[in-house]
Order: sequence, then C-alpha cells, then structure tokens
Amino acid sequence: MAAKSGRRPKPDRELLAIADYVCGSAAGGKLAFETARYMLMDSLACAILALRYPACTKLLGPVVPGAEMSNGVPVPGTSYRLEPVQAAFNIGAMIRWLDFNDTWLAAEWGHPSDNLGGVLAAADYLSRQRLARNESPLVMRDVLQAAIRCHEIQGVLALENSFNRVGLDHVMLCRIATAAVTTRLLGGSREDVVNAVSHAWIDGSSLRTYRHAPNTGSRKSWAAGDASARGLRLALICLTGEMGYPTALSAKGWGFNDVLFGGRRLRVKQAYASYVMENVLFKIAYPAEFHAQTAVEAAMALHPQVRGRLDDIDQVLVETQEAAVRIIDKSGPLHNPADRDHCLQYMVAVPLIFGRLTAEDYEDGVAADPRIDALRKRMQVTENTEFSKDYLDPKKRAIGNAVTVLFKDGSSTDRVAVDYPVGHRRRRKEGIPLLLQKFEDALASRFAPRQAESIREACSTQKGLEAMSVPAFMDVWAA
Repeated sequence: MAAKSGRRPKPDRELLAIADYVCGSAAGGKLAFETARYMLMDSLACAILALRYPACTKLLGPVVPGAEMSNGVPVPGTSYRLEPVQAAFNIGAMIRWLDFNDTWLAAEWGHPSDNLGGVLAAADYLSRQRLARNESPLVMRDVLQAAIRCHEIQGVLALENSFNRVGLDHVMLCRIATAAVTTRLLGGSREDVVNAVSHAWIDGSSLRTYRHAPNTGSRKSWAAGDASARGLRLALICLTGEMGYPTALSAKGWGFNDVLFGGRRLRVKQAYASYVMENVLFKIAYPAEFHAQTAVEAAMALHPQVRGRLDDIDQVLVETQEAAVRIIDKSGPLHNPADRDHCLQYMVAVPLIFGRLTAEDYEDGVAADPRIDALRKRMQVTENTEFSKDYLDPKKRAIGNAVTVLFKDGSSTDRVAVDYPVGHRRRRKEGIPLLLQKFEDALASRFAPRQAESIREACSTQKGLEAMSVPAFMDVWAA
C-alpha cells in the first residue's frame, strides 16, 4: 500500500469562496441594509422579550459568578458586561429563546439573526479596545454589513444542502458564518478567515435530537447562542496565527463530507451576495416554528366559526409541507414549552380554541387545559405536494398550510389556505407595521419610558443608526 502524501493541499473551494466573499467588496444595496435594520430591531425585541422567562435568564451572565469584565460587552436589558465570547452566548440565547426571530427555509432551515450574538459582541469589544487607544470605533453600518454577510453565508449554504437529513442541527451554519465574518471584522486576513472556517467545519454539529420527540427540550433555545459564541471563539483563536486545515471538508475518510455528510460534497449553486437578507422571513405574528406560521394564520381565521362548537368537532384536517410533517407533526404527551412550540397540532389547537397564540400559551398553565390535547387527538396532518413544491421553488419560497374543521353533524368550515406568512417578503408592506409594534411591545416590557425613547431614537432612521458608534448603541440598551 502506497504511503499517503503529507503535502499540504490547497484549501477546499468552499472555504475559499466564503473567505473571498467576506474579504471582498461591500455586500448589499439599499434594500439589504434597510432589511438589516429591521432585522436588528426585531432580533433585539426578541432578546428583550425573552428576559421575562426564568428558563432563559438563569443561563445568562458570566461563565461563573464574578467573571464579568470591566468595560466589557453590555448584554441588552441586563447589567452584565462580559468578555466577548460569553456575551455572544448571552445575546444569541436571548434572541433565539422564544423561537420568534427571523427564519430561512430551504433544503436546510435556520435563523440567520442567531449570528448577531457573535457579531454584536465582536464589534463592541473591538470598538472599546479602539477607544482605549484613542482610535475610532466601528459604527452600526459595520454591524449591518456583517449581518448581511452572516445571513448570506448561512442561507446560501442552506439552499441546496440538507444537514437535518443526516441528523445534524442547522446551528452549525451559524457557527460557520459567525466564524468567517467575525474573523474579518476583528481584522483577520483572508488566510485567517479560511483557517477559522476550516475549524468551524471540523467542529461538525450538534445532533438534532433536542428538537424532536421524545427528547425535545430547551437546548434548542440556546444552541444557536452557543454556536455563535463558538464561531467567535474560533475567530479569536485563528487571529493568534493558529493554523487551519485546508481540506476540512474533502479529506478522504476524515473530512466533514465523508464522516458526517454521507460522502456528498456541498452543493453551492448561487454566488454570495445579499439575497438572503433581502428575502429573509420575519416572525412577527406568532412565536411558532416557521413551518406552522401559515397554519396558525388559518386557524386564527377559523376561530370565529369553531369557538362555540368545540365539542361538536369530529376532525381537523391540516394540509402542510413535507418539511413540517418531518419536523413538527407530533402526537402523544408534550413535556415542556420547547416540546409544544414544535408541535404543529398544538400550534393549531390553541388559536382554534382561544383565538390567539403567544409565548405564554406554551407554558404549563395554558397547556393544562384539557381541550387542547382533546383537539390534537382529532387532527389529521397530511402532506400537500403542491405546498412542498412551492416551498422549494426559489421564485416562490412559500410556506403553505391549509386547515379545515369537520363537525359531527356532517357540516364543515371553509378550507382556509395560506401560502405566504405575514413575515414573507411578499407581505412586507403588511408585515413591517407589525414588526414595529412587536419592537414597541418589547421596549415597554423592560425599559422605563426615557430609556425606551433613547432606544427608539437610536433605531428610528437608517442614516442615524448606521452612523452611530457600536458602543453608543450597545450602551443605550444596557440596564
């Protein structure tokens, strides 16, 4: 048997493509930057709303008590000031906790704003270091540019590659995007970016088991914060000059492709630009797993027809996409809020019964209502192949669901079908006012009127936000 060559190969093309994009010219025009501002506001609204939940707040703060950092990164809505990696975990976990931040659906799915944990922490940390040297800090346009790039890397990799089909969780894409973008943001070279991204691929991914029965649990709410923090940690490691691994993906027998991706090579047909930010999906109506958003809208529309006839319901027919059948079609006991917000039947039952779906509706108090499980048992979930087809069509990116209620006397409601959720780009005109109301509601839940007004002013105009220094922006959110 011939000895294997120890000659260092050229980096995998996928690593180079990401590095070239991150180190290249500015990405995104007016639409991308405007959408990025709304994304930032929406994400921080999600983070602030999450502070109402002890299951989230118990995870926040330094790694161990007392390990805070003088002049460290402020964690929005709290008094914590932390070193950047732990700050990234805190911010990322808060943004993701309620399953209410933006979404990207393709062969893989995920939440590109999860990267904001690492991006905000890196930008604030670097800026405060610069200020200490009497140098200029980064401004918020730099943050929006970094977010556009993170969205694009995570989203384009998701277009053609289904990691969930081999049991891997989508948060790996958050780690990869954060590693690439924060390496460059912190001053890394093209080679540094290649090295950091190689490490991010070598890390593999967590298993998706914490998102699915019978193991569904709250790790799914902090996994992305963990991934973004890890991406920033890898960036900082590589900025010391630590070596990378050029064939992290393609190495025969030992690379990501062979070990974790069934021997397949990544499919990336689309060049990196700003497509993902411009087309991202906002969760602005309901804190629900996105494949169920239009099902919730349909159930809300049917509530007036069924609220007085709950005992007369014989069956509830739910037509959905293949991805929803695979992820959130769930019967049997639901053990915790994380279990419930990934159950299609639960997310349809609550609005049919109550005419609402809020984060509180996943808590034990509401879930104890026996009508919810009784209605779940009468649901029939099936794949509608047209919904599945339109879900994957790049010109549509629909997320269709339809709901029909059949009664014991043979009558039925209308069949209510919704193809595009209110957070879809096709419904931006309708959605942005709802996003802004969500932002206002979040501010009112945490901040005194004067501080809320300061935050509102910081975010109120594109030009004003982009020109604001990162530390000034982060300080206005600190408790």
